[in-house]
Amino acid sequence: MSTSGEVTRLLEDFGAGVDGAADKLWPVVYGALRGLADQYLGHESVDHTLQPTALVHEAYVRLVGTADLGAGGRRHFFAVAAQAMRRILVDHARRRGAVKRGGDLRRVPLPEIPDVDSVPDEYLLKLDDALSELASLDAPLAHVVELRFFGGLTIEETARLLEVSPMTVKRRWRVAKGWLHRRITERP
Repeated sequence: MSTSGEVTRLLEDFGAGVDGAADKLWPVVYGALRGLADQYLGHESVDHTLQPTALVHEAYVRLVGTADLGAGGRRHFFAVAAQAMRRILVDHARRRGAVKRGGDLRRVPLPEIPDVDSVPDEYLLKLDDALSELASLDAPLAHVVELRFFGGLTIEETARLLEVSPMTVKRRWRVAKGWLHRRITERP
């Protein structure tokens, strides 16, 4: 990928309304967005119908429609991109679970055995609800989860993006995972 300075400059141009800025920004950030999409979809079930390219394109369309996209620079852009991809996946999971589309029935190819690490749509919806609740209680914890789980970033990458120490990210990640696990697994 290009330098972070180039991304920041293009985002500033986009925010200032410079003609063609969005067209120049796309090739520069595509690789990083594609990496995020691959990470996101790596957590999904094997029968997931959304492809990484479609996720990247949908997220970019949503991002370009955001008026203040250029205001926060590279860090802000990728944080907003992670949130956009999360929203797209959650919306996709909700649509797949709709009764008119067969409810919770899943198509499982006979020769394949589902991956143990895959995340079912039902769990993704519960996670989204719990993560939204966590964000209202402690936004920094929720942000770490979005970047680590949905963005697939490492501890070090998350620390650099959030401009905190890796130990702070590890602590927030541990606390957030525990809180989310309790919230998702508790009985009503």
